[in-house]
Amino acid sequence: MKQNRNIRILGIDPGTTVTGYGLVQVTNNQPAILSLGIMKPGKFDDHYQRLQYLHGRALQIIDEYKPEVLAIEAPFYGKNVQSMLKLGRAQGVIMAAALYRGLPIFEYAPLLVKQAITGMGRASKEQVSYFLQNIFHLHDLPKELDATDAVAVAICHFIQQSKPASAREFKNWEEFIRKNPDRIK
Repeated sequence: MKQNRNIRILGIDPGTTVTGYGLVQVTNNQPAILSLGIMKPGKFDDHYQRLQYLHGRALQIIDEYKPEVLAIEAPFYGKNVQSMLKLGRAQGVIMAAALYRGLPIFEYAPLLVKQAITGMGRASKEQVSYFLQNIFHLHDLPKELDATDAVAVAICHFIQQSKPASAREFKNWEEFIRKNPDRIK
């Protein structure tokens, strides 16, 4: 990210029961939290109603806050295939809303998000929330930690985009090996 660039980042922590969102404004390379909250698709019994709700609310949030980019927590490995499928659908409808409004999308693994905020990839939701509350002096947070998780995704995007391009070139060792087979002996 350029030193004096102003950008709004919408962070999303998707879920089929509770989805968190957080809006971060970066001005002169300094992030500030403008808004955070939750969406509650779990208030609907039907999974498809939950998806419709998430899509509609994502569009409303994008239209209200006018972010320039969407940072969303990427899928992670889960033992329950049905839960992972439903989570993937929730992520998909939120991504579709962002694409419909022309926003670029960046996905971040939960471990990377936690590492960026707390320095520990295996930090708990409570630890992430604690760090953000202290760094950004947050008060009156929703009881659901999905809101601070969403802010963490947005801050993670800011941190990742602030790194030189060479530092962001590979997501993991597998990708490095795949792109550099001649360097492995």
